[in-house]
Amino acid sequence: MTEDSPVTDRTQVQVDIVSDVVCPWCIIGFLQLDRALSAENVIANLRWHPFELNPAMPPEGQNLREHIVEKYGSSAADSDAARARLTELGVGLGFAFRFTENSRIWNTFGAHQLLDWAESQGRQHPLKLALFESCFTRGEDVSDPDVLADAAARAGLDAAQARAALASGAHVESTREKQAFWTSRGITGVPAMVFAGRYLVTGAQGTEAYRQILRRCLAEAA
Repeated sequence: MTEDSPVTDRTQVQVDIVSDVVCPWCIIGFLQLDRALSAENVIANLRWHPFELNPAMPPEGQNLREHIVEKYGSSAADSDAARARLTELGVGLGFAFRFTENSRIWNTFGAHQLLDWAESQGRQHPLKLALFESCFTRGEDVSDPDVLADAAARAGLDAAQARAALASGAHVESTREKQAFWTSRGITGVPAMVFAGRYLVTGAQGTEAYRQILRRCLAEAA
């Protein structure tokens, strides 16, 4: 359970997640964590932090399959297997990945700026989930201000205010600073989760692994 849960009598643990909205393993990892939190009867004081997997991605984006082949040297068969695995995991966690031959990967700096603004509005977490949905379920261009404003509206934010926040550039510097903070501490891939400000866990490790780390945090806090 996350901090916006109405339940207030549960033990709380700070969880910081460094993530990109075009990272499928980031939503998988979060959903696994969310199940672990429920199983351990814990609420996470959750904060999302920006990381760009592809900061040089041009405005038009790139075909996802071409991008994976180019960046990682994967074959078409490897790509198909990865998509099937992600789709299967998503089904088990209640999240729909809808990959197609036209799926693209996008520049996410604008999305991270909007998330920075949403944090000041107390709606960062629902916006992050809405952006994952925009990217992976709806197949939308998460660099498009219209798509970002729509995601903001679905997350309970004012779409016009979201547009204004993006257009103002007011969150450019803050977003850059937050990115630099995490990369300067050795974060080179995501998801990267920091529990209780002490324990770094990288990758989507599975519900049981997250339960174990939560137990350790709770034992040390007792």
